[in-house]
Amino acid sequence: MIPSDEPWPARRPFRRQFPFVRRLINPIKITEVVLFAADEAVRRAAGTARAEMPWARVSIASSPSALADIRSSHGTALLLDDAAMNVAEIEAVRRRDPRAVVVLLSAHPLVQCSPPSVARTQFPYTAKADLVFAVDRAECAPERVITAVVRAAEDYVNIRARPDVRRFIFLIVDDEPRWFSRFLPALYAIIGQRADVELARTYEAAVGFLFGAEQEPAICEAGQARGYGDDVVCLITDIYFPKGDSVDADAGLDLVRLVRRRLARIPIIIASKARQLPDLEGAGLVLPKGDPGSLELLKRYIRDVTGIGDFVIQDERGAELCRVRNTREMYRLFGEAEGGTAGARALGARISAHLRADRFSTWFHMHGLRDLAERVRPERLGVDRVVTRLRRELRREMLRMERTPLIIDGLRIFDLSQLAAALRTISPEKIQPFYDADSISSWLDQRGYSELADQLRPIHGKGAELGPAVADLVERYVECGGGS
Repeated sequence: MIPSDEPWPARRPFRRQFPFVRRLINPIKITEVVLFAADEAVRRAAGTARAEMPWARVSIASSPSALADIRSSHGTALLLDDAAMNVAEIEAVRRRDPRAVVVLLSAHPLVQCSPPSVARTQFPYTAKADLVFAVDRAECAPERVITAVVRAAEDYVNIRARPDVRRFIFLIVDDEPRWFSRFLPALYAIIGQRADVELARTYEAAVGFLFGAEQEPAICEAGQARGYGDDVVCLITDIYFPKGDSVDADAGLDLVRLVRRRLARIPIIIASKARQLPDLEGAGLVLPKGDPGSLELLKRYIRDVTGIGDFVIQDERGAELCRVRNTREMYRLFGEAEGGTAGARALGARISAHLRADRFSTWFHMHGLRDLAERVRPERLGVDRVVTRLRRELRREMLRMERTPLIIDGLRIFDLSQLAAALRTISPEKIQPFYDADSISSWLDQRGYSELADQLRPIHGKGAELGPAVADLVERYVECGGGS
C-alpha cells in the first residue's frame, strides 16, 4: 500500500508517448436540467438529480414564463408533469434551444400503460413530449427514475444531433412507459457510459430506427445503412405492441424474425410476461417481466454478448468454451490458438467465426480501443491467417498503451501505483471531471485492467472522500495480484 505522504513515484519517461483518447459515447452533455411540475414529489427529485449528476445545473421553474430563459450551450432536459405539460409553450422553448429534450413524467394510469396513439387521443398534450416516462409513489418514484430519465434525454439528443459518431445502442421496444421507467435504471447501472439507449413504442418506429424504413418491403439490401442497425448491439423487445393501427400480438414476433433475418449479429432479449414462447425458441434470451431473478439474468447476458463484459468464446451450438476478461488474456488466447495441435486449430476456427460475426471489433470498441476495433473489422482483416493478424494488431495496441499516460493536473500516470498516489494527492475538484466522464475507467480498460475498471464505474458523487476511496480500490486490486 502506498502511504498518503509518499512522494510522487519517479519513472523514467518513454521517449515517445501517445495521447490518451477516452471512450466517447455522448459528445453533447446534458448540463441543464429544469423541472416544471405541480407534483411536489417531482420537484423534490431535483435534490437527487443534484447529488447524482454534479456536472449538471438543476433548477425548478415556477411558471410557464420562467421557461423562456432556458438556454444551454450543450444540452437541456426539460422535465414536466401532466399539469405543466398542459400549459407550457414547448414549441417556443424548442425554437430558443434546439437541443432541449422535452420529457413528460406522467402520473396518469392511462398514459403509463397505453400505446402513444391512445394516450394522444385522450390527452393531446402527450404529443408535445419527446420522451414519456411514468412516475408513481412506489417503483417509479421520481427520485428513483430521474437520473435514468436525464440519461435517456442525453442519449436521445446525441443519437439525433451527432449521427457522425460511431456508437453502440440498446434498442428497447415497448409501448408502456411504466415498464421501461422501471427497467431503465437497472439497464443504465449495467451499461454505464459505454452505450446509448433508444426507446421505440411501435413496430414502425423500431423498424424505421433500424433500417430507415417503416415496413420490410421498403428495406433495400443495404437498407440498414440508412438506419442505425449497424450501431445496435442489443434489441430488448416486448411481444405485444402497436403495429399499424392497433396493438398486435404478432408485432414482437415479426420484429424478432426481421432482425434475425437481416441483422443476425444483434443479440435479442425478449421481455414478456409469458413464461413460454414456443414461436421464439432459440431466438434470444427470454426475460420474464416481474421475475425477481430476471435482473441478474439480464446482467449476465448483456455482459456476455454485447461486448461490455468478458469476451465469451462459444462452440457452434452456442455453448461456452472459454471467456476472456481483458486484453492481456486475449493476447494469451491468440497465442494458444497459433499452436499446431488439433485443439489449437479448433480454437482458431472458433476465433475466426467470432471475427466474421464482428464480435472482436465490438468488444475492443466497448473497451475503449477504437482504432484497434476498426483495424480488426472483418472486411479489413480478411480471412487468411486471422489469428496471427489479430494477435499482431493487439500486440501493437498493447505496446502503444504502455506509452499512453493518463494526465491529471499535469501528472503523467503510467501505472496503477502512480494512479493511486495521484488520487490521494490531487485536489478533489481537479479529479472530479475524470469521474464524471468515466475517463479513469476508460484508461484502465484500455490498459487491460477491465476488472478494476468495472469496480470503479459504480462510484458516483463528489467531495474529499472520493479520491481516497478509489485509491483504496486500486491498491487492493494490486495487492491481490490484479496489476501483474
